[in-house]
Amino acid sequence: MQKMIASLLILTSLLMQQNLMAAPSDDVVGVWLNSSGKGKIQIYKENGKYYGKIVWLREPLNEKGQPKLDVNNPNTSQKSKPLVGAIILRDFDFADGEWNNGKIYDPENGKDYKCYMRLKDANTLNVRGYIGISMIGRTEVWTRTKL
Repeated sequence: MQKMIASLLILTSLLMQQNLMAAPSDDVVGVWLNSSGKGKIQIYKENGKYYGKIVWLREPLNEKGQPKLDVNNPNTSQKSKPLVGAIILRDFDFADGEWNNGKIYDPENGKDYKCYMRLKDANTLNVRGYIGISMIGRTEVWTRTKL
């Protein structure tokens, strides 16, 4: 009987450790301050995929006092839309502790990049945008914040 109880305790302990080590898929959901501090991105889940949109800009207005627009977007119909509200993270899946197979849009140059994201801890997100292979790219560190 004592061996059975000891075995159950060990098994329970191992299962708890495994659950603590794996990031649940929705842990990325929330508002994140980008590494430059210029913008906040709200990451959300829709139809099983993860997306992110700009919800705040440190400087939301242009020199004419109007909302900044997505002027660098290669899609002409998007150029007249405000940057606040623009979806910059698209189509991420969750597998093996990371969000991958997605794209990140850089409104400063109007380009899309392949991307994956990994939580460093509950309040720190590593976002890696790259061309071709992940070794050719850049990682930004985003910090969880409030809107």
